[in-house]
Amino acid sequence: MALNWVWVGLLLCGMATAAVRAALGEVELFGTLLKALFDGARSGFEISLGLVGIMTLWLGLMRVGERAGMVQWLARAAHPLLARLFPGVPAGHPAQGAMTLNVSANLLGLDNAATPLGLSAMRELQSLNRESPGSASDAQIMFVVMNTAGLTLIPTSVIAIRQSVAVQQGLGAGFNAADIFLPTLIVTFVSLLAGVLAVAWYQRLPLLRPKPLLVLAGISALLAGVLAYFSRLPAEQAARITGSLGAACILAVVLAFVLLGAWRRVNLYDAFIDGAKEGFGVAVQIIPYLVAILAAIGVFRAAGCMDALLTVIGSAVAALGLDTEFLPALPVGLMKVLSGAGARGLMVDVMQAHGVDSFPARLAAIIQGSTETTFYVLAVYFGSVGVHNTRHALACALLADWVGILAAIGVAYLLWR
Repeated sequence: MALNWVWVGLLLCGMATAAVRAALGEVELFGTLLKALFDGARSGFEISLGLVGIMTLWLGLMRVGERAGMVQWLARAAHPLLARLFPGVPAGHPAQGAMTLNVSANLLGLDNAATPLGLSAMRELQSLNRESPGSASDAQIMFVVMNTAGLTLIPTSVIAIRQSVAVQQGLGAGFNAADIFLPTLIVTFVSLLAGVLAVAWYQRLPLLRPKPLLVLAGISALLAGVLAYFSRLPAEQAARITGSLGAACILAVVLAFVLLGAWRRVNLYDAFIDGAKEGFGVAVQIIPYLVAILAAIGVFRAAGCMDALLTVIGSAVAALGLDTEFLPALPVGLMKVLSGAGARGLMVDVMQAHGVDSFPARLAAIIQGSTETTFYVLAVYFGSVGVHNTRHALACALLADWVGILAAIGVAYLLWR
C-alpha cells in the first residue's frame, strides 16, 4: 500500500500544482507535464529492455553456479552473518549465495552485475514466501533496504565526473578528485547501518548481541584497513585499482562456476541455457512497475514540486539561524531518491555553478556516491517477483536515505568547514 499512496501522491501533487500555475497564466505547463509523463513511460520501457541481455547472462551463470554447487558454498560461508539478518532463510539456501554475490558487487560498485544478482536473490527469497506471495516477506524487505542503502567502497563514476569537470575548469594536477571517497564510504556505511537497524527493530531481530557486534567490529576493521590503503593512493590510481579489482572478482566467480561445474561433470551449456531462458521474462515483468513510478516522478518534477520543496526547506533552515551553504547540494539528495540520472545532472550543475572544488560541489558528490535511487530499487526488485504490498520496506528505506543525507552534510562540515 505504501507505493500506492506514493504513486498517487506524486501524480496528484504534480497535476494540482500545474493547475494552479496554469490559472496564474502558465498554460504551456500542461504540455510540459504531458511530455514528462510520456518520457517517464519511455524511460521505464528502455531501462527494462536494457536489462534483458544482462539478466539473461547472469541468470544463466547463476544456474551454472547452482548446479556446480558454488552458490551453496557461498551461502554456507555467509551463513553466520546472514542468519542474523535473515532468520527465515534456511542455512545453505541458494538465496544466501545470491545475496552474498549481490552485496559483493554493490561493495565494488559493479551496478550492472549487482542488479541481476539482486533480482536472482529476490526470486530465491520469493520461493520461500509461500503464505502470502503478493506481500513482501521479512527477508525480502531486509534485502531490498540493504540495496537501497548499499555500501560502496569507492564511487568510481562520481570520481570520474569530478575529474572531467576539473579539467574543464582548468584545475591543475593538485586537484584530487578522489578526496570524497573516504567521507562517501563513511556516509554510505552510516546509511546502511540505519536501514538495517530500522528493519531489525521493526522485525524484532536480535542484533545487539556479542556475535553480531563482533561481526560488525570485524567489518569496521576491514573497512578501516581498506581506507588506510586507498587514502594513500592518487585519485586515478585508486579508481583504476578499484575498477580492475571489481571486474577481476566477478570474472573469478564466473571462472570458479565453470571450473567447478566441469570438475563435477555438469553439462554447463545446458545449465546456462536453462537459466538464461528466464532472463527475458524477468525483464518484461518489470516494465509496468518502472513505467508507473518513472511517469509519476516525471510529472512531479515537471510541475515544479521539487523546486517548491527545496524553497520550503531553505526557508526553514534560514529561520532557524543555521548555515545554508549546504542548500545548493540538497537537490541532489532529494532527486537521488527519485532518479539517479536526474541526481547526476544536478550534481554536475552544482559543480559547474560553484566550482568542482567548492563545498557545495564536494557535498553533492558525497550525496551522489552514498545514496541510492530508492523508488527505482523498490519498483524493480519487488516488481520482478510480483510483490505489491511492500509493508515497511519504503519507510525503512527512506529513513536510511535521510540518515545518509544528514550524515553527508555533517561529515562535509566536519572535514571542510
